[in-house]
Amino acid sequence: MEQLEGIVTSKGQLVIPAKLRRACRIEHGTRVRFQRIRGGIAIYPKYEDAIQHYCGILAGLGLPPDIEHEPDRELE
Repeated sequence: MEQLEGIVTSKGQLVIPAKLRRACRIEHGTRVRFQRIRGGIAIYPKYEDAIQHYCGILAGLGLPPDIEHEPDRELE
């Protein structure tokens, strides 16, 4: 596993490397959870609602070309 470094500021804020933020989908305002583990600290993104977090991640991709669109059905 690749090891990355961050910097703790004088205010105690931690700068998480951009590569890691992108990989973990941590954006401005994302809450994180800290867990003390043997020899260090683990940091986990804390998503209030996992379904909401992933909602829309496939938007704009469209259907694969080999899938045929099913015609709309009439409601009875």
